[in-house]
Amino acid sequence: MEPQNLTHVSEFLLLGLSEDPGLQPLLFGIFLTMYLVTVLGNLFIIMTVSCDPHLYTPMYFFLSNLSLADIGFTSTTVPKVIIDIQTHSRVISYAGCLTQMSFFMLFGCLDSLLLTSMAYDRFLDICHSLHYRVIMNPHLCGLLVLVSIFISLLVSHLHNSVVLQVTYFRDVEIAHYFCDPSQLLNLACSDTFTNNIIMYIIGAMSGFLPISGVLFSYSKIVSSILKFPSSVGKYKAFSACGSHLSVVGLCYGTGLGVYLSSAVSSSSRKGAVASVIYTVITPMLNPFIYSLRNRVIKKALWRLLSRAA
Repeated sequence: MEPQNLTHVSEFLLLGLSEDPGLQPLLFGIFLTMYLVTVLGNLFIIMTVSCDPHLYTPMYFFLSNLSLADIGFTSTTVPKVIIDIQTHSRVISYAGCLTQMSFFMLFGCLDSLLLTSMAYDRFLDICHSLHYRVIMNPHLCGLLVLVSIFISLLVSHLHNSVVLQVTYFRDVEIAHYFCDPSQLLNLACSDTFTNNIIMYIIGAMSGFLPISGVLFSYSKIVSSILKFPSSVGKYKAFSACGSHLSVVGLCYGTGLGVYLSSAVSSSSRKGAVASVIYTVITPMLNPFIYSLRNRVIKKALWRLLSRAA
C-alpha cells in the first residue's frame, strides 16, 4: 500500500488474533466470558468493600480503586474485539484508535501505580505499625490515588503526543486486536528512532519506577518480618502480603514476559496472542486472588451474602 498522509487516514484495520472464520465463534465466546467474569468479579469486590465497615481501611480502599482500574483497562480493548467478531468488521477510526490507546495507557499505568501504593501501605503496616494509622490517614490515601491518576494522565498524553508526530504510514493494517502505540510506530514511513527512544523513556518511567518502589517496599518488609521472634507472627505478616504479592507477580511478570517475547520474536501475531495474558486474563484473576487468599474478604463476602439472603 502506498504511503498515506496522516491527515487523510480516517481509519485503521485491526487484524485481531486470527483470520480463520472457524475460530471466530470460539474467540467470541472466550472473550465474552472472560469480560463478563472480569467486570462482575471486580464489581463484586467494589461492592463488598463499600458495604462492609470492616473493610474501611487503606488497603481495601486501594483494592477497590484497583478493581475500578481493572474494569476500565479491560473495557478499553475487549468490547471492541467482541463487536468486531460479531459484526465481521475490524475497522477502527483514527480518532477511535487514539482514544483507545489513551485509555489503555491511562488504566495500565494507573494499575501499576495503585499496586505501588498498596506496597507502600503494607510497608507502613508491618515496618511502622505503631505510626501506621497516623501516617496512612484518609487524606494521604486520597492523595496517593489522585497523584496516581495525574501521573497516568500525563503518561497517556505523552504516548499520544509521540504517536501524533508520525505523519506518514506505509500501511493501515495493525497486526493486533487493539491500537498499540508500538504497532503504530512500526507502520510509520519516516524514521521513528527518536520516537521509539521517547517511548522507551516513558515506559521506563511508568513501569520501572513503580516496580522499583514495590521491590524496595518488600525488601524492607521481608527484612522486618525475619526479625519477628515468633513463627506465628511471621506467618501472619507474610499472609497479609500474600494476595498483593500474587497480583504484583502476575501483573508485572506477564507484562514483562510479553514484551520480552515480542522483542525476541518477529511475529506480531504471536505478540498479540501473548498480550491477552496481561490485558484480559490478569484483570480477570485479580478478584479471585484477593477473595480466595484473603480471609477478611471471604468473611465480608459471607456477611454480604447473608444479608442479601
